[in-house]
Amino acid sequence: MNPSPTSPAPAPSNPARLLVTMGMLHAVLFVVSYVLLSSTPRVDAPDQELLDFYASPSRRRLVLLGLYVMPFAGIAFLWFSMALRGLLRPRVPRVAEMAWGLYLASSVLYVAIFFCGAAASSVVAVTSEHSRAPHDPLLLRQFPQLGATLLLVFGMRMAAMFTFTTSRLGLRVGVVPRWYAHVGVVTGLFLLLSTSTQRVLVLVFPVWLLGLCVHLWRGRHALAERAQETG
Repeated sequence: MNPSPTSPAPAPSNPARLLVTMGMLHAVLFVVSYVLLSSTPRVDAPDQELLDFYASPSRRRLVLLGLYVMPFAGIAFLWFSMALRGLLRPRVPRVAEMAWGLYLASSVLYVAIFFCGAAASSVVAVTSEHSRAPHDPLLLRQFPQLGATLLLVFGMRMAAMFTFTTSRLGLRVGVVPRWYAHVGVVTGLFLLLSTSTQRVLVLVFPVWLLGLCVHLWRGRHALAERAQETG
């Protein structure tokens, strides 16, 4: 009997495709959510402007929409970071164990902090949906400012640690080119050392992450081979 012909192996790009999709999805959802959460009046706005904003159902519900989008951004990032760790770790020598620990800790803390920031930014809008009690303009300023501080001061530092470790580990495995690893170091230093509280700062990490996803997509065949080897 003639041996049955061996069917060709399926294209091994699905794990990499899903990985890249989750990374890009996080970047897009995070920016959309943050823009909606930041639609509240500025901290130096007059009292009446703040009161009018939270008295308007259509305006405060933009903040609530941002609140409900943010968990999906976090889920996408956790999936992305854990899947990338699973694909790359078998190829990295054990001497990089500390780097993996920092990678894991920064991933989880980054998501936890921006979840807390989203909750703080939207707590007044949530309260306004369920209560007709009068608002204190001081609290209308403080809660969104608390959310912005959590994200811009603490969340971006965790994003910096993720950028550092991912750039180093990706370079060692060979899925991140040397020049983009250097871009990651510069990006991480900027996020770590910046004293700015401008809202535009939150765009830095998603833009870097989108660039990383482009390089991961270009190296998707190597990633797929690693997925098969570790599967």
